[in-house]
Amino acid sequence: MDRSRRITSALAVAAAAALALAGCSSSSGGKKAEEGADGASAGKAGTPRMTVALVTHQAPGDTFWDIVRKGAEAAAAKDNIKLVYSADPNAGNQANLVQNAIDQKVDGIAVTLAKPDALKGVLGNAEQAGIPVVGLNSGVSDWKELGLMEFFGQDENVAGEALGKRLNAEGAKKAVCVIQEQGNVGLTQRCDGVKQTFEGTTETLNVNGTDMPSVKSTITAKLKQDSAIDYVVALGAPFAMTAVQSVSEAGSEAEVATFDLNKDLTGAIERGDIQFAVDQQPYLQGYLAIDGLWLYKNNGNYSGGGEQPVLTGPAFVDKSNVERISAFAAKGTR
Repeated sequence: MDRSRRITSALAVAAAAALALAGCSSSSGGKKAEEGADGASAGKAGTPRMTVALVTHQAPGDTFWDIVRKGAEAAAAKDNIKLVYSADPNAGNQANLVQNAIDQKVDGIAVTLAKPDALKGVLGNAEQAGIPVVGLNSGVSDWKELGLMEFFGQDENVAGEALGKRLNAEGAKKAVCVIQEQGNVGLTQRCDGVKQTFEGTTETLNVNGTDMPSVKSTITAKLKQDSAIDYVVALGAPFAMTAVQSVSEAGSEAEVATFDLNKDLTGAIERGDIQFAVDQQPYLQGYLAIDGLWLYKNNGNYSGGGEQPVLTGPAFVDKSNVERISAFAAKGTR
């Protein structure tokens, strides 16, 4: 089915649902009819209860996803949505989680596309079931092809190019780009973007992001082996903090820069341990993805018209603005 027919069909389903009383729900807890619902109301929604599944590729211990989830929960609370969160870094397992949501007959699914090929089949199942799906965080190059309605995130290649240009301005000569999850297209695109604009030399270093002591020892060994490295580029805040330890242990003079932000990392920028971060605003990604599904079901709205993503980054955070942003990071919204 082509995109125009999918959108027309989905709009028809949404319009019919808006006219009907909420019916029986899945075993996970579904819609509850409420009298006097107003689809365009401000504040906390008075619309019928929705159930939305948020399925990500979060790895255990990766605090980045706490921020995504916090944004999603804020939107869910406002929109009278029951949010069901699940995650697995293994693409096959993530696909099974999406299928579980389909089987539970949820009203919408928000999903990350770190390994899009592995999710192609199950996303087709969601389409056949008439369940609207939006993408967030990973998959800006693939969401349209996979039939998703909307996408909320940053263009990782563009973000990488921006960081490469920043390295040029910093006078860097040799950078190592640390990938914590092999096969994750978004992470690969970041390093590729850096290579496209950085005028120095870039190497890629793969580490096991689920084993932080291993991450530290691998980066440390690389820095000891190559003293010419003057910048370590991490692709997530926890890994940047670990890279700072590696630099110290290796006796290296390399600086550390990173993608993504959290409250600990803002302190490291203030201290000068980390030079800058590229922020994609994960809170906003989670919030907009869930709110987008509510807007579609109740108002027939979809951001970007099904053609363009909604970009939440990149934005640089460094000593010039970290004091202002750290207050929001402490609350878990940046």
